[in-house]
Amino acid sequence: YSTDFEVHRNWLAITHNLPLSQWYYEATSEWTLDYPPFFAWFECALSHVAKYFDPKMLVIENLNYTSRATIFFQRFSVIFTDILFIYAVRECCRCVNGKRAAKDILEKPTFILAVLLLWNFGLLIVDHIHFQYNGFLFGLMLLSVARLCQKRYLEGALLFAVLLHFKHIYMYVAPAYGIYLLRSYCFTANNADGSLKWRSFSLLHVTLLGLIVCLVSALSLGPFIVLGQLPQVISRLFPFKRGLCHAYWAPNFWALYNAMDKALTIFGLKCNFLDPTKIPKASMTGGLVQEFQHTVLPSVTPLATLICTFISILPSVFCLWFKPQGPRGFLQCLVLCALSSFMFGWHVHEKAILLAILPLSLLSVQKAKDAGIYLILTTTGHFSLFPLLFTSPELPIKILLMLLFTVYSFSSLKSLFRRERPLLNWLETIYLVQLVPLEIFCEIVFPLTTWKLHFPFVPLLLTSVYCALGVTYAWLKLYVSVLTERISVRQKAE
Repeated sequence: YSTDFEVHRNWLAITHNLPLSQWYYEATSEWTLDYPPFFAWFECALSHVAKYFDPKMLVIENLNYTSRATIFFQRFSVIFTDILFIYAVRECCRCVNGKRAAKDILEKPTFILAVLLLWNFGLLIVDHIHFQYNGFLFGLMLLSVARLCQKRYLEGALLFAVLLHFKHIYMYVAPAYGIYLLRSYCFTANNADGSLKWRSFSLLHVTLLGLIVCLVSALSLGPFIVLGQLPQVISRLFPFKRGLCHAYWAPNFWALYNAMDKALTIFGLKCNFLDPTKIPKASMTGGLVQEFQHTVLPSVTPLATLICTFISILPSVFCLWFKPQGPRGFLQCLVLCALSSFMFGWHVHEKAILLAILPLSLLSVQKAKDAGIYLILTTTGHFSLFPLLFTSPELPIKILLMLLFTVYSFSSLKSLFRRERPLLNWLETIYLVQLVPLEIFCEIVFPLTTWKLHFPFVPLLLTSVYCALGVTYAWLKLYVSVLTERISVRQKAE
């Protein structure tokens, strides 16, 4: 079973047995509570149902306890909480322009979007095979997006504020929410050319948004502030000592950076430029675990990743502020913020790619150029999740599920935009096709070689680096598309 079963079992036990003051201090298990307080309360609520399935799962000392009743309860709880995700998808589909001509319901943008979201391969394996509660959390995010698209700004702001206190990774997209709410809700009118009308600023609206943020934060963090434990909570939420990358490198810029450092190290050793005795063995044969010092390239600090992330999201935020273009502009900025944070963030998990893939689904059914970017990012991002399912019985399952989703994504979007240009060019097609031999090598060929004994990290390295190229390309292409679109809108206005 995935380690996340034990992670959440331990959190159930902690929140059920210990007083609030000990939740973020308890460390019997290595999987300490490192989610915001709302998620801790969510686990606490689940624990009161879990005790009727198997009380032993709520014993803190029962490490790695996996009775059938425990696994059943955890699986069932994920399925039950997905009700919110299903409702959020329904609301998002109501926001999509469904006027495009279609022969039948199967070709309508709303139906295609519903399938792309509800049948999303990444979300399916991460939640229902690997095990997590991302569907419930993405439900909150998509519902907040739907409310903003429906101009129900306060509801959208409330939902997103609550979401942040469930899982702080959604801070990645907070700039898009903040700028869009300020631009579209706090300024109530624009000039004829679409520029900002400063006299339309509403102090009341700003106050209402501020109250929502303060009240939600007080409800979440207030008890820990009273107990004087806020620093401890913050240290758990942002554990910078975990290192730049996860044990399996997420397919982002730092994966390419690490790979370059390894390549330069090998070259330096071959040419006797480096002293072999001063190079840690793990840096050449294993994943990056805990703090890591690069051998040739400069080592990266948390501050450096923060600066890179901030710089990378600035253009999208500026576009949203000066040329908002309504909900479409907000979605573009949201996806770019998610992708930029994924590309340059500190200790990013590979599962964070879903934070960009799911909202990009809403754009993919609206314009052909967005559909092309979606196909590249989704195929590459989903393939990068394969290492999560590493056992032999899971191999045919993940291949079949991804194949079904990918075939549907390509066929449905191609049918939707059949009167427009091809969604992918020949180079993009070749890149995606090469994922097939890569999977064959990593899963079938490599385990039969002697390299497995000396370089066990090679399959993960190849998967991460190759997928990083695709994710980087999709990120750059989306950025160029958004900037080009804004320039075109400006020229038409002039």
